[in-house]
Amino acid sequence: MNLVDTHAHLDLLEGDLAETLERAGAAGVAGVVTIGIDVPSSRRAVELAHNFPQVRAVVGMHPHDAVYLDEAALHELRRLAGDERVVGIGETGLDFYRDLSPRGEQERAFRSLLDLARELSLPVVVHDREAHADTMRILEEYAPFDGLLVMHCFSGDLEMAHAVMDMGGYVSIAGPVTFKNARKLQDIVRELPLEKILIETDSPFLSPHPYRGKPNSPERLVLVAEKVAELKGIDVEDLALPDPFPLRES
Repeated sequence: MNLVDTHAHLDLLEGDLAETLERAGAAGVAGVVTIGIDVPSSRRAVELAHNFPQVRAVVGMHPHDAVYLDEAALHELRRLAGDERVVGIGETGLDFYRDLSPRGEQERAFRSLLDLARELSLPVVVHDREAHADTMRILEEYAPFDGLLVMHCFSGDLEMAHAVMDMGGYVSIAGPVTFKNARKLQDIVRELPLEKILIETDSPFLSPHPYRGKPNSPERLVLVAEKVAELKGIDVEDLALPDPFPLRES
């Protein structure tokens, strides 16, 4: 296998990161995209991408911290995004489950980072939790994306998944697809074309079965891949998925 973990938070993992990435590589995970959630973690993502050749960075501001996306923070994210190891903007979006930033501030930050992604022609990685209608309303204003949109840890319905595809986006599937009670998500995977599906771990969160509730790590992407292959009725060795995060030529 030659899998890419399209969404992980390597800076939040405990233990020796070199050993973690070595285990992932041995399991068949050839690349990891590490995601920023604020300015410090975005800086760290870029640092890790330079330290490990299999790692690429995405820089952004999580909706939880949207109130901190002021002009200085946006300027720093734009500067970081100019690095050749940065392959996307995010994560950004809306989180109406925790509401740790006011909803108006979340939308303001979301739009600012969508604008930045468009300006730089980079994919945008979108977090959407309990905010499907508002997330789609904003994304529709920016469509089409022509492959520059990733819906991280997709939790919507089949209609929403088709709408994302129609915009030119990808649907990213994480560990919950392996849960016994995830029938809706499993049905969505069965229906979607493989060329629109990505897989991720969201490490250290969302460990797949049978590790649910324990810290996640990139090597467990294989369990997500195996479940997706099972749902599509193919061998996991034949699972060929897109990679919307190519490194830019230096």
